[in-house]
Amino acid sequence: MLNRGRPRRRPRTRAQRRVFWQRTAILAAVAALAAIVLGLAFAGSPSRIADGVRIAGVDVGGETPKQAEHALEQRADALASVPVTFRVGRHVWRLEPRRLGIQVDWAAAVDAVRRQGQGFGPLRGFRRLDLRFFGADVAPPTQVYDAALRYWLNRIERTVNSPHRDASIVLHGLTPAIVPSRTGQVLDRHAATATLVRALAALQREPVGLPVRVDHPRVRADDLTVAQAQVRTALSAPLHLTLGQTRWNLRPARIARLLQLPAGGRRDLRIGGKGASSWFIALSKRVDSEPEDATWAISQSGIRVVPDKPGYLLDVPHSATAVLHAALVTEPTLRSAKLVVEKKQAGRSTEEARAMQIRGLVASYQTFYGGDPNRIHNVELVSHLVDEHLIAPGATFSFNQATGARTADKGFKEAPVIINGELKTGLGGGVCQVSTTVFNAAYEAGLAIVARTNHALYISHYPQGRDATVNYPDVDLEFTNDTGHWLLLRTWVGSSSLTVALYGTPVHRRVVSDVAPLASTGPTPTRKEPDPSMYVGQQVVEESGAPPRKTSVRRRVYSASGKLLYDSVFYSSYVGEPTVIRVGTKPRPETTTTTTTTTTTTTTTATTTPKKPPTKTQP
Repeated sequence: MLNRGRPRRRPRTRAQRRVFWQRTAILAAVAALAAIVLGLAFAGSPSRIADGVRIAGVDVGGETPKQAEHALEQRADALASVPVTFRVGRHVWRLEPRRLGIQVDWAAAVDAVRRQGQGFGPLRGFRRLDLRFFGADVAPPTQVYDAALRYWLNRIERTVNSPHRDASIVLHGLTPAIVPSRTGQVLDRHAATATLVRALAALQREPVGLPVRVDHPRVRADDLTVAQAQVRTALSAPLHLTLGQTRWNLRPARIARLLQLPAGGRRDLRIGGKGASSWFIALSKRVDSEPEDATWAISQSGIRVVPDKPGYLLDVPHSATAVLHAALVTEPTLRSAKLVVEKKQAGRSTEEARAMQIRGLVASYQTFYGGDPNRIHNVELVSHLVDEHLIAPGATFSFNQATGARTADKGFKEAPVIINGELKTGLGGGVCQVSTTVFNAAYEAGLAIVARTNHALYISHYPQGRDATVNYPDVDLEFTNDTGHWLLLRTWVGSSSLTVALYGTPVHRRVVSDVAPLASTGPTPTRKEPDPSMYVGQQVVEESGAPPRKTSVRRRVYSASGKLLYDSVFYSSYVGEPTVIRVGTKPRPETTTTTTTTTTTTTTTATTTPKKPPTKTQP
């Protein structure tokens, strides 16, 4: 339909549009010109700071940078010893800038405000116009001695801070009571730091309030009503703890010492605290036990496996939870809890021990000893170190690895020992008694000997050519278990004898030994020692020596079927032991002759020392 009732708008002509844009351009030009004129009017001199600018509260507008900096420094120097008063409520502190090492960079502050009023022509004018009407207060860059600042903040906090108190539960006898909460007040340390530094750097001395904040409690009395009821229930009657057939009764007074009541922002009731820790430590000593490996018992009737025993470790956290659950039961007859323990398996189970098939004696050897108590102590100590040592099939036994270093902290003592071919005193003397006995047990078992070293000196109470010395870590005794079965090494120490036995699955090897004679390989060495108590020319044999010697042992090992397994020779060479001779160094007295002459008779008397007695030799 045609809209006949409305008049139609005539479109603008091109001339009209041109006039519109011309007028708009003229107005814009006039406005721009006015703005430029206004900007130029307020631009001022670029060599001076804009009006309305303040530094640390001091008006520096209209001054040159040097004038402003000089004025600020003078005023700061004058106020360096003038304290600023800080307040929190009725508490007041007066601090001087110099006491906190306040150092202000006034030049940097002046440069900062100078840049705020800079710019090209009209732009500078508009910036300065903004500063004139709205102003600007610049805080100067300030350095402070951190230790001094922390000291004063801590000191203020000790006075100001009154932290909140959370509601808690305490016991009056066995009755629980709620201690109500309290709102506190604390210094806002972060904001207070900025306030302190800013006020001390300022060039005004007006009292300054330090910011504090309200410290609200996290737990209120209403939050603890449930916990209070739980405490009443926990202390209402005794409870019982059980572990297997063992039973403990806990009376309410004991339960009270185990409870950790709500406090310090906690809302829940727990089993904990010093009282609970002490009680569980004592209980653990009665409950805990170490596992025992399966082992072997040896008797005249044979050898048998002794079953393993598991160990037990009290699980304190879970046991504490069980105690708490029992304590919160209202029915007295149901207030019982089972202690929770962790079962620890033995390192070697009964099944594993039986699978090793250690059934009988493979070989044993016995040596005899004497000597001082320290030597006997060392023999006993190292025997215990190698006792019950298991040797896997194909494994090599190392005496040094089994015993470790022979040190004083392990209990070894000083006793006679061979050092560099001489009998002296050293730590661990007597250890070779054990190594020799172990070697001979392995020798008689027909095992493969990997490493064996004879002593430097010949020792007659050991079997000839079958001694074995050790020295940690370089001189070792080693043999290999080539039986195809596990071996168990056992030792028994008597009052004067040591027995070493190897148990396993007997393979019935036969050992045949041929011992070569002990032959001298040189003369007996001699060592002379001066003796100032004997005259020159006298000498006495102090100790009889022995020549260097050697021997060898041939060992042939046969299997049960008669097959030759090993045919080996063990060579031993021993150094000579010197004959010690004491030689006199005391000078002999001189011979004196006296002659008397008369007219009729001449008498001559001579005195000489007696002849040297024959040399005595001590065997």
